[in-house]
Amino acid sequence: MDKTKVLKAIADESRMSILKLLLKHNYCVRALANELQLTEATISQHLKVLREAGLLVGEKRGYFMHYSVEREVLHELAKKIEALAATKREACQPEKRDDCPADEKKYCHKKDKCRDEVKEFCHGKKNEN
Repeated sequence: MDKTKVLKAIADESRMSILKLLLKHNYCVRALANELQLTEATISQHLKVLREAGLLVGEKRGYFMHYSVEREVLHELAKKIEALAATKREACQPEKRDDCPADEKKYCHKKDKCRDEVKEFCHGKKNEN
């Protein structure tokens, strides 16, 4: 699963609506178009993106293709997001970084002891709004 492709696919409001409908029931293009008040061509384009992301599979029934959601892809994405959210925040430790420009690494966390260049390196630029 390419998580970036999946996230881009579901970032669109129409595609998210399609996905929500397909999670409840299998639909063909015409039924989705009627439900969402969009053209069949528009629905087809959205379905293509969702299929390419691995989120949908189609099953031919007579003349129509009925689509369903690959739920395992959603579960896998949810696991990756949970793992990302569980990332522990670490304190800035310039003394452990070889690329830190500070000569005064041992003083970096003491108020006003560190140069602005080093503060920016370790903590990023402050928003000046």
